Amino acid sequence: MRTYVFPGQGAQQKGMGSSLFDEFSDLTRSADSILGYSIKDLCLEDPDRLLDQTQYTQPAMYVVNALSYYRKLRETGLVPDFVAGHSLGEYNALLAAEVFDFETGLRMVRKRGELMGRASGGGMAAVLNASEAEIRTILAENGLDSVDLANFNTPSQIVISGRAEDIETARPLFQTGNHLFVPLRTSGAFHSRYMESARVEFDGFLSGISFSKPRIPVVSNVTARVYEDHLVKESLTKQMVNAVRWSDTVEHLLGYSGMEFEEVGHGTVLTKLLKKILRELANERKAPLRTAPKSTENAVETVRRWNERYTVGTRFRSTSGNYGNLETATAATVLFGHRAAVYMQGYRGYFDLQELEPVAAAQ
Repeated sequence: MRTYVFPGQGAQQKGMGSSLFDEFSDLTRSADSILGYSIKDLCLEDPDRLLDQTQYTQPAMYVVNALSYYRKLRETGLVPDFVAGHSLGEYNALLAAEVFDFETGLRMVRKRGELMGRASGGGMAAVLNASEAEIRTILAENGLDSVDLANFNTPSQIVISGRAEDIETARPLFQTGNHLFVPLRTSGAFHSRYMESARVEFDGFLSGISFSKPRIPVVSNVTARVYEDHLVKESLTKQMVNAVRWSDTVEHLLGYSGMEFEEVGHGTVLTKLLKKILRELANERKAPLRTAPKSTENAVETVRRWNERYTVGTRFRSTSGNYGNLETATAATVLFGHRAAVYMQGYRGYFDLQELEPVAAAQ
């Protein structure tokens, strides 16, 4: 079985979709007409540096994801067994399932991007190497019940969302021990209670739109289960104020025998998250074995020697050859009580120390 997954905001990059716009010229012209600007120029040249602004990012990602899917259908003729998308990417999953057409989806995404782009005074941050229970406990014990959990990207990579001042207050609470705190560049508290006014307005906008029954099962961000046909509108509005349950989505799909995943659209953000989810789920199943004192002691010693030898900012390559331009963003640490690892800038994830070799030493 196969699931196509579509990335959302954060995967955008100047130059994305370079070979798609001319191939699907009719849809590109249609997008330009709806948006009032050239989607090709925005994605390829970004002359006014708008691509990272929410109201432009979301239509751009939607169009590139959509054209990527249409190309895949044209080249392979294969329709997936399931589809899912991370936040904005869910609109592409619904498009692939023929719940609405390309133009209708783009109009919804444009409105969604405008509403989310208006949000101000909010902030978001990724908390790494902490479970949901740990994060909720730390927030509650420090009087930060005003902070919501917004994205469950992997079992140990969770995004928090709330007022900017509350996110800043939370920072030192997650910079102790093995936890890491990575602020995200957003002006709004997305996927939280603070998007309620945007949700209400978006709900009104969707009232005039008709949705068809999905032709492919679509897994919802809100429930991490397959959409119920009559709840598409409700799920899309709820998504604005509820967490993206991506890790649960992947785990649910893994319950189907022989499930394989393929990312459709620009970049490999979801492919990397999938690898982390699989690794962390496997580690959870081995938890009783991980607590052996010798294993922990070995990891601690490995991390100590590593940090004595390499400073933050050192460049590495993967020994498997898959990644050749990595740079450490933090000191090495011990994850899950046994794993010696370091967080990499650009890759935005952890690598085992044994999977890395310094670039300078290899030249």
